[in-house]
Amino acid sequence: MTALDMWTYGVVGATFALYIGIAIWARAGTTGEFYVAGGGVHPVANGMATAADWMSAASFISMAGLIAFNGYGASVFLMGWTGGYVLLALLLAPYLRKFGKFTVPEFIGDRYYSQAARIVAVICLILASITYVIGQMKGIGVAFSRFLEVPYDMGLYIGMGIVAIYAVAGGMKGITYTQIAQYVVLIFAYTVPAIFISLNLTGNPVPQLGLGSGYVEDGVASGLTLLDKLDLVVTELGFKEYTTQVMGSSLNMFVYTLSLMIGTAGLPHVIIRFFTVPKVRDARYSAGWALVFIALLYTTAPAVGAMARLNLMDTIQIGPVGAEDGNLLYDERPDWFKKWEETGLLQYEDKNGDGRIQYYNDANPEFAPKAESFGWKGNEMVKVDRDIMVLANPEIASLPAWVIALVVAGGLAAALSTAAGLLLAISSSISHDLLKGVIAKNISEKAELTAGRLSMIVAILVAGYLGLNPPGFAAGTVAIAFGLAASSIFPVLMMGIFAKRMNKAGAIAGMIAGITVTLLYVFQHKGIFFVPGTAFLMPEMGMGEDWFFGISPNAFGAVGALVNFTVAYLVSAVTAPPPEHIQHLVEDVRVPGGAGAPTGH
Repeated sequence: MTALDMWTYGVVGATFALYIGIAIWARAGTTGEFYVAGGGVHPVANGMATAADWMSAASFISMAGLIAFNGYGASVFLMGWTGGYVLLALLLAPYLRKFGKFTVPEFIGDRYYSQAARIVAVICLILASITYVIGQMKGIGVAFSRFLEVPYDMGLYIGMGIVAIYAVAGGMKGITYTQIAQYVVLIFAYTVPAIFISLNLTGNPVPQLGLGSGYVEDGVASGLTLLDKLDLVVTELGFKEYTTQVMGSSLNMFVYTLSLMIGTAGLPHVIIRFFTVPKVRDARYSAGWALVFIALLYTTAPAVGAMARLNLMDTIQIGPVGAEDGNLLYDERPDWFKKWEETGLLQYEDKNGDGRIQYYNDANPEFAPKAESFGWKGNEMVKVDRDIMVLANPEIASLPAWVIALVVAGGLAAALSTAAGLLLAISSSISHDLLKGVIAKNISEKAELTAGRLSMIVAILVAGYLGLNPPGFAAGTVAIAFGLAASSIFPVLMMGIFAKRMNKAGAIAGMIAGITVTLLYVFQHKGIFFVPGTAFLMPEMGMGEDWFFGISPNAFGAVGALVNFTVAYLVSAVTAPPPEHIQHLVEDVRVPGGAGAPTGH
């Protein structure tokens, strides 16, 4: 066993033991503790737990990979996800907390005085959450398969087992305190390697500042900034300039950002976190603290992405472009390269038989004559999965084994924390909204708690199966989950709080129309959009010829939301208004003031 293996098993094992220990200590004994942690979580602690709940494998593992290969264009994720939290803090969290219920479908059912609306909301919630949780399962499998050197399937089973122990036993109470520990693990795991790498490349220990600092080569200032150096490296090999690269059209970037923003504000597993604090004011404070904790990672991600891309290119292109000895010999490739090849997430093909690795953009017609003059027969790095960049970056930069082990633990913490939140949202929608709310209204608290735990187990098994056998429309991206939440849940919550004339017919019609249009668009274009083996958020993006106004499927949630709003208002205008007491309820929810503990009734 190597030193890296020992560190990895030790660090990952210690964090797993911590999570399980917390779950045993914080075991839920009531439905209130299972669904909303008893409603007594301190806003700072809740902000930290919310940050961990939010920063999934997509944030930890994939986002920097997307930034590494999409450059400036990938800023849509930073703007969309952080902007969504501002929307959530200002427009939804305090009002939903004042309403005092356990779940999003329960709010929708009561606000729109309709069991049908509640059921439709449950369906939308499950579709969005299941789509999202598939990405977390892939993140767990990727991390385990490389660093614990077990098959992807085995890694997934281990992750499912850990989640089952602390989520089923602890419910929201156990998950909350586990997520606080997971946040500490993941933020150290993300920032410590970034500090080391920033020091190596720029001499600046602050990654956020290192991104714009001078590039240091062999201990000597190069006269270029790090971003200038990266632009030079990638354009010399036929890739787009890093700092000006966009994803699709400007319209697509705008709509994509908007979809991620309102999708963030509409994700049930995030919203439910604001039901766990004692007062309405605490819901606002929680959102503010969550933004602070999230910003620590999100402001570091651009530096991690840029530095990872530069390290990768410099590892392979070791001399002048086109020089006989300018490319790395395949037989002399470093150990990290060999290890990632074993996972299948990194693949090489010697197309010209020279034994060296040519890594360039062979789809660039302007670079093709140069490549031909060099004797290159095509890009030989036939697969570089974006999801490996954060995990491989410390190895590429030759950082100590304990730092690499910390990154593995961080990636697993990110995936496990979000998976637990999503699975609880699914479980509560089944046990509380369908069973207690619709099917068996007189069920006892003990029976409901048992049903909640059984629902969680079933949700874990389904999520694990879909992680092993992902459906076509969800295999490529968790961003689709944001589109589904944006097109179905966010509009009905907004109208429920700010449009007292909105009735049940409009709400139901809007949800169905919004999510249907979004799903149809995703299914119709999945062949254009999804490229097997690319990052589970989104591959490097061109533009589909038949995209609606150049809008990608991942960005279409904003269009679905517009359809939702439009249909809801049109149907509401030609049907009976809500009862008088519902209209008074909407006005009361918007009046500043406190609220008691969530009742769940």
